[in-house]
Amino acid sequence: MKRSRILAAGIAVSMMTMALAPQAAEVERGAVLTTSCFACHSIDTTGNMPNLVGYPRDLLVSQMQAFKDGSRPGTIMNRLAKGYSDEEIVLIADHFATIQ
Repeated sequence: MKRSRILAAGIAVSMMTMALAPQAAEVERGAVLTTSCFACHSIDTTGNMPNLVGYPRDLLVSQMQAFKDGSRPGTIMNRLAKGYSDEEIVLIADHFATIQ
């Protein structure tokens, strides 16, 4: 009886871990995608580029889409934005919006 409870608990934990794994991978992927952003967008506010830490998600998505489709001119961001899929832009925006 005790063995079956332990087995059932182990199966339940395994299933929960498997269910959460894709979500955790997406969070990590967003963090990885943002690493190159800090080359220009530092976390201090003394530079010419905006600080993206805590940047509103929807605003970042709209700005990246504007760079991507060419409706917002840029020196390099319009070229960089074209390299990201729409899904990756959302992951980047989600990550920046949630970090402090």
